[in-house]
Amino acid sequence: MTTTNPTLELIDEYNPEALKADGFDDAILGIASRCGQNDLIAYDVNKIISILMERDGMDYEEAQEFFEFNIVGAYMGENTPVFITKPEY
Repeated sequence: MTTTNPTLELIDEYNPEALKADGFDDAILGIASRCGQNDLIAYDVNKIISILMERDGMDYEEAQEFFEFNIVGAYMGENTPVFITKPEY
């Protein structure tokens, strides 16, 4: 796999079946590991919402609803990415 994102290159070594959220490479935090389960790509929820607002012209509520329904709600099996909400201090 040829990519400029080092996390996407690295996940291929850990779990070549890991799925990604297309169009949100800038929101990748890293690789999430779970005991006895596949490693997955981890995304920053706040960054995804920002991308939706900037790239797609959504307001905050529209972006959040789109994220919850179309991204988090798009479970595609055990290799589906994880989405992390980081508290804003």
